[in-house]
Order: sequence, then C-alpha cells, then structure tokens
Amino acid sequence: MNRMLISAAHKSSGKTMVSIGLCAALAARGHVVQPFKKGPDYIDPMWLGQAAGHPCRNLDLYLMENDDIVATFARHSAEVNLVEGNKGLYDGLALDGSNSNAALAKLLDLPVILVIDARGMTRGIAPLILGYQAFDKDIRIAGVILNNLGGKRHESKLRAVIEHYTDVPVVGAIQHDERLSIVERHLGLMPSNESHVATSKIKQIGEAIAEQVDLDKLLALTQKAPLVIPHKAQVSPLPCGEKVRIAIARDRSFGFYYADDLDALEAAGAELVPFDALRDANLPDVDALYIGGGFPETCATELEANVTLRAQIKQAIENGMPAYAECGGLMYLSRNIEYQGRTYEMVGAIPGDVKMHAKPIGRGYVHLKEDEAHPWPRPDVPAKQIKAHEFHYSSLENLPSDSRFAYHVERGYGIDGERDGLILHNLLASYTHLRTIGSCYWATRFVAFIRRCKEQQNTSTLTIGKSQ
Repeated sequence: MNRMLISAAHKSSGKTMVSIGLCAALAARGHVVQPFKKGPDYIDPMWLGQAAGHPCRNLDLYLMENDDIVATFARHSAEVNLVEGNKGLYDGLALDGSNSNAALAKLLDLPVILVIDARGMTRGIAPLILGYQAFDKDIRIAGVILNNLGGKRHESKLRAVIEHYTDVPVVGAIQHDERLSIVERHLGLMPSNESHVATSKIKQIGEAIAEQVDLDKLLALTQKAPLVIPHKAQVSPLPCGEKVRIAIARDRSFGFYYADDLDALEAAGAELVPFDALRDANLPDVDALYIGGGFPETCATELEANVTLRAQIKQAIENGMPAYAECGGLMYLSRNIEYQGRTYEMVGAIPGDVKMHAKPIGRGYVHLKEDEAHPWPRPDVPAKQIKAHEFHYSSLENLPSDSRFAYHVERGYGIDGERDGLILHNLLASYTHLRTIGSCYWATRFVAFIRRCKEQQNTSTLTIGKSQ
C-alpha cells in the first residue's frame, strides 16, 4: 500500500490543487484512493472525496486522541492513502509542534511530499529544502513537487539546483496555469456542491497533474506497510433500538457533514433520507430533521422562494419533531438572513435574525460545557469538556431574553460569546460543529433522543385513544 502527506512550506502553495489532482489522476489509473484531511475542514474534503470517489476522512490532532487518529486512518485505509495537510508542514497551534502537520506525519509514519510555490525562486530553493529536512530529523521528506513555474527554463534551473545541493527527488513540476485554479471565498475554495463545473474542473486538474507529476515515482517513494489498528473505535454506550428516519439537507446550500458523523448516525440505527432545501416542495416522511452547515446566504433567493418547504419545516419543529442544526442550518431556521444589503425570509422556527458580517464572528476551536438543559440522553460516562470548532461570519440577533441554551462556551464565541446550542421545542441549533469522536457521542445521543420522542408520541397517542 501507499501513504503520503501532501504538505507545503506555507499556506496557499497549491497543495489542495495538487492533492485534488493526485486523487483524480491516481483514480483514473485504476488505483483505489482514500483521501484524508488534517484538521477541521469541510470544503477541501468535499473536493478530495469527489476526486477520489471515496468520502474524505478528517484527522485532527486537537480534537482527537492519537489512538483514535491511528484507528481512523487504519480502518479506512485503501491501496493509496493521501493526507492533505493544512497550512505549512511545521505550522500548528502548539509551540512544541505537537498538533502540526509534521506531528501527524510522525504519528502515521507518512512520507512527506512537499509542494513548493517556486514563483521567483532559483538557487534559494536549496536552503529552503535543507532547512525543512534539518528542522526535524524524524520527518522524511520523500520528494518535492514544484508549483507555479514560469516555464521550462525555470524548471530546469530548479531541478539542477535541487539535484546539486539536496538528496530530495523532484516528483513533479507544475507550470503556472490559471485554468487549474478554483474559485475562492472567505472559507477558502468554493464548495464542490456549489460549483456546477466541479466534475469537469476535477478532470482538468487531474489530467494536468498526470502530465506534470511522475506518478510512478510518487508511488515508489511512498510505499509503506499497513498500520495496525491500536484498538477498536470507541462506541457510544447508549443502546441501539428500532430504526429511525432522519431527513438530511444535501444540496448547494447545505453540504458540511463529516463522513464519520454520517457513519455514526447509521451505526446507531438511523436511515438518512436526503432532501433538497432549494427544490423539494415537501419534507420526506421522517422521524427527525438534520441540517448541517453550508452557505445559505449565497442561495438565499432560492431558499426564500421555496415557501412550501419552509412552512412545512417550521410546522414540523413547532409540532415537536426532533431536529438538529449546525451553523448554516441554524441560519436557515431563523426568521431571516440579512446579506449584501437585502433581507431574505427564512423558516422562522428560531425567533431571531441572522446578520452577515465582513469579518468572522466565531473562528477556530471551541470548548463547550454542557448545561443541564441539554435535551439529549446522556451516556453513563463521566462528563468531559466538549471540543469542537466554529467558523461563521454571521451573528444571530434579537433572540428572546428567556431563550434556553444547551452549552456554556468556555473557548470560542457560539451564539453570543457565552452560550451556544439554542433549545426550542425538540430542536437543538448551534454555531458549533460537533464531531462524533472521543467522548462526544452526539450522533448516537441524537438518535436516542429521536427514539425517546417517538416513544413519548406513541404513548400519548395510545392514551388519547383509550380516553376516547
């Protein structure tokens, strides 16, 4: 098998484009490619998953224990395993580098392919590579891919310098080409579910990478024996029961879902029934509702126009349907969204108004303390601080003063800087993005909550029937 970390000297070096292209090129050659992404991210994984033909998995040294990272990687490993890093190889929150890309490379024994933005560089590329090798002797830089080259002459100069001064092989050399760029927004790349040309763009990038990267050399340099799973993945102590059906919004406005969370929901006994909030006039016949993150503001005109579905969702929530919404989902369930000088009417299940801002309101990792008001069943294990993440340019305003919340925010912003997880009827809506990892069993708890609500409804129906 093969495994590798695609990293860079600094962010915006082109490693995401290279990673997408490698996934597409290797898959086109018939290899089974499993992509991974370091850190909390939805957008890059959407592109990587589409390019590889397999859902991308996130590996996060801040949110996950080391054994969980190794287990996740080993459990999902395929013939070729590609991990895209975030920022630079040695960048991370901790001064000691314990949550850096390099730390992940050491943990998973990943050969590093360093993507170098070589614009304006010639002889200076040698000390850069030598410095990255010398900084941590436990890191193996297996090869470099030169990006943004100014022509064949530029390429030949760089190859000569690298060959003369270093022992690092050049795996590929990519000429500057505007056609390989993907539209960016404040979170990075435009999500692939919003791009109507995503399939053709991935094909184009894959073909360019196949022409300019030596795929055979790449595979030869990154051959490794499979990792051993250190332990079985942690499973929620909450018992499983009868199947439940959950409507999940999957369209251009809502697409931020972790593959591991969807797996956990299904493992807990949920059938996920997708619906399109932009086009579907009716909710499917389900027991609950799940609306993840996304960019509802960019699709606000279409969301507002789907009056019938908005009314159905509001009625369902007011009638007590269990529902969970994160970030973009919370925005959609509010009264309205104010964006670029216009106000768009939304579902109205949340008695508050969303306002978009030019700068992030909440950004980065979040620490939550669960309050007693949290509606979901608790597993019989010691309560721990919940680690999660947020990234939102919007604020939720004009909430009633007596609003109830599920979490106290110890790090981060949430809804108002102190609280997150708005509770209304059987709805839990937050700006925080949770992950079913470690001791955060949100997926199984949500499914257990749905079952409890169904049982209460059935009991109520029986009681009414007997009284009649």
